[in-house]
Amino acid sequence: MKRATTAILGLLLLAGCSADVKVPEQPSMYTDMSKPGATLDTVAAAIMISQYRQNNGLGTVVVDPELTRLAEQQSQAMAARNKMDHNVKGPLDKRLGAAGYPATVAVENISAGYHTMAEAFSGWRDSPPHKANMLKGGVTKLGIAAVYAPNTKYKVFWTLILAST
Repeated sequence: MKRATTAILGLLLLAGCSADVKVPEQPSMYTDMSKPGATLDTVAAAIMISQYRQNNGLGTVVVDPELTRLAEQQSQAMAARNKMDHNVKGPLDKRLGAAGYPATVAVENISAGYHTMAEAFSGWRDSPPHKANMLKGGVTKLGIAAVYAPNTKYKVFWTLILAST
């Protein structure tokens, strides 16, 4: 009887504790960027891309605020024109130069229509030229942006810039 009572008390205590357990939030790489006010977790993006690079024998990348600002500008320009185009604001090297960014190596991925970071990453990984950019040797920094444009064909415009200085 003593064992049964102890077991029942233990179960009751565990049941009481479960009410305090928070259900984990959805990982930020699955945040739907096609919603007003959605915010891209740039650190999570850098971690995802860094892990991919490490799995392929390369070094990690960190978020660079200036590259992020430039990626945001590129995504906004594509959204404003409802057009996915690397050169919508001019070639990458000219945009970096105009911003005074001292890149020694720089590559850019763009995309549109993906609603989550996970989708954008998968699209880039499955495209040979975009994959090559994510696996570019020598890059150490990234800037990434997703711009929601509800009245456009694609709804979300993405830009990823990888560089080193």
